[in-house]
Amino acid sequence: MKAICFYFQIHQPFRLKRYRFFDIGNDHYYFDDFANDDIITRIAHQSYIPAAQSLLKMIEESKGMFRCALSITGVALEQLEVYVPEFIDLLKKLAATGKVEFLAETYSHSLASLTDPEEFALQVKLHDKKIEELFGQKPKVLRNTELIYCDEMAPQILAMGYKGVITEGAKHILGWKSPNYVYAAATAPKLKLLLKNSKLSDDISFRFSNTEWDAYPLTADKYIDWIASTPPEEQIVNLFMNLETFGALQARESGIFQFLEALPRFAAERGIDFWTPSEAVAKLKSVDILSVMHPISWADEARDTSAWLGNQLQNEAFNKLYSVAERVRLCTDRRLKQDWNYLQASDHLFYMSTKRRADGEVHSHFSPYETPFQAFTNYMNVLADFIVRVEEQYPLSIENEELNALLTTIRNQAREIETLNKEVESMRRNVEHINEEHALREPKKEEPKKVVAPKAEKAPAKKPAAKKAPAKKPAAPKKAAPKKTE
Repeated sequence: MKAICFYFQIHQPFRLKRYRFFDIGNDHYYFDDFANDDIITRIAHQSYIPAAQSLLKMIEESKGMFRCALSITGVALEQLEVYVPEFIDLLKKLAATGKVEFLAETYSHSLASLTDPEEFALQVKLHDKKIEELFGQKPKVLRNTELIYCDEMAPQILAMGYKGVITEGAKHILGWKSPNYVYAAATAPKLKLLLKNSKLSDDISFRFSNTEWDAYPLTADKYIDWIASTPPEEQIVNLFMNLETFGALQARESGIFQFLEALPRFAAERGIDFWTPSEAVAKLKSVDILSVMHPISWADEARDTSAWLGNQLQNEAFNKLYSVAERVRLCTDRRLKQDWNYLQASDHLFYMSTKRRADGEVHSHFSPYETPFQAFTNYMNVLADFIVRVEEQYPLSIENEELNALLTTIRNQAREIETLNKEVESMRRNVEHINEEHALREPKKEEPKKVVAPKAEKAPAKKPAAKKAPAKKPAAPKKAAPKKTE
């Protein structure tokens, strides 16, 4: 049995407004609300909404046989909630089918995993919380920013509770091996790797409407035939792409939506299933250990991180940003933390790229700036003001070593307090348990009966005593008659 694992990415950064040197210290709002509203609303109606409707239709018509996954950044969800709430409702309908899996992501679509493991963990946790609040799912598989992955990250990803991670099937990593298997991470064998089949994914994403392509036109039955013709022992074909492929990168007029909707029918005819990433990880055993010593990504022919960190401008901005990471994590200013999240989006660094792709298309094609240097200047002006705000709370005069020592002390105290609280809670439960057992063992004492005093009988009423006749006075003794004298 062969299966297709589809996952679609949704991400839009908060774009910066033109921020000049003289704004530093005077203007603390950095974002172009008009552009953000315009872009995400246009792309949602052009691509996201009709694509989601197609996915719903595919699930219903296939009676649940079609399954897929979505990976949506936290910053994109925030914009969608404000500007296109009807799309959030569609996503909730997809989640309610039980056939769509939501993947773990970095909240900000950041490159934190390359420099700051603590920040990386916090962002993924924040993203998971957002997904659970909106869609009621707890992600089980991680898709890192731009599919970035290396051996060094694997133990942390496993420790965070994820069963699998999605990354690029880079040729220089695979060698003669096929991406159509599940592999195990070299530094954490319990963590499974799902590798993107770049050729078949790009056939849809980039070549679908190219009339000069030798396989044009691409139809659903032809595409499924290609998948079915892969060796039978290759059980999983991972097709990873942006949701913008449907309607934006490939126009509606090209027939891209009809192509997508026809895939389940032709797959069923060829006995091909659809699995979500977590299903693939659960059902398939890893065939081998795969070592990735240096970070890889989906971008460019090199499949490395040079699209974001390939020149001095990008590295200067990247290092300056994360130099204040510890201080930002200490603060409690919600606005500062929000700006910190938005400024970490990898797009800001991508706009500074001076690379040219193999097909001649420059990276600036997706940039709102005229030149990479302009992108760098604008970002660094914003970053300068942001760092001034951070310094107001935690002065940069405090050396990092001193700050780290302070942070270590704070963390140790927090862990100690947490341990003591757990001990107190445990003791409280033990006392309650002992009291309950004692109460059960102790025989119940009979309540003493109340002695009711007998009611005093009423004494019969005494009849009133008859009045006694007054006692007669004794008669006076009679006087003797005087004797006669002779």
